Amino acid sequence: MPYGLYLSAAGAEVQRQRLDVLSNNLANVGTTGFKRELAVLQARAAEAVEQGTAHPGAGRLEDLGGGVFVRGTQTDFSQGLMEKTGNPTDLAIDGEGFFQVEGDGGPLLTRAGDFTIDAIGRLVTQNGRPVLSEGGGPIVLDNRFPFEVTAGGMVRQNDNAIPLSLVKPGSLADLAKAGENLFRPLDNVTPLAPGERQVRQFALERSGVKPTTEMVQLIETTRAYETNIRMIQHQDEMTSQLLSRVLRA
Repeated sequence: MPYGLYLSAAGAEVQRQRLDVLSNNLANVGTTGFKRELAVLQARAAEAVEQGTAHPGAGRLEDLGGGVFVRGTQTDFSQGLMEKTGNPTDLAIDGEGFFQVEGDGGPLLTRAGDFTIDAIGRLVTQNGRPVLSEGGGPIVLDNRFPFEVTAGGMVRQNDNAIPLSLVKPGSLADLAKAGENLFRPLDNVTPLAPGERQVRQFALERSGVKPTTEMVQLIETTRAYETNIRMIQHQDEMTSQLLSRVLRA
């Protein structure tokens, strides 16, 4: 395959993957507590350099760049806007930290506080996962009576007070997406200090996706993809013309 054709094909594939990431962000613009993903691009060394038959920076033909590739995705954990809802089971964390909820194989973390109360009185996520207390158990409420959640994350009803489990990882890089707007900690998490526990009741943290920003990047990526496709077609035509001339000679 001609080297230019290879670079254009690799470029088109990179832009396709980036389009997938941006499209997923836009699809979650209305998802409570959603954190947008960023496609991380990295320059690729020439094939000869990767195979060890040439040295980078040698300035020779086989040291030409190898284009780019998607190294992975990175989550942007910037806090979303707060919105008042008037719903007592809606909670938002103002600042660092995550709610802990029950998960398969261990607790999971989320910033989505659009909770509800199930048939047996447990505070649960939209997918029915119990929200955990500091003691590690579910938070059970009596539907017959009102409750309040203090700014420090204490769930109070009648004479009972149950502290929400609010935690943070040692590094945000230690979190892996687990679906359902949840994150799985890859290392130990620590409880938030009393001064860091800032919870708002009757409010939700909205999605971290900014539609205008994502749409601009989507247009840029689409144009870059189309440019690479046109380059592939152009180089294919050039190769066909060259072969035709050789065959006629």
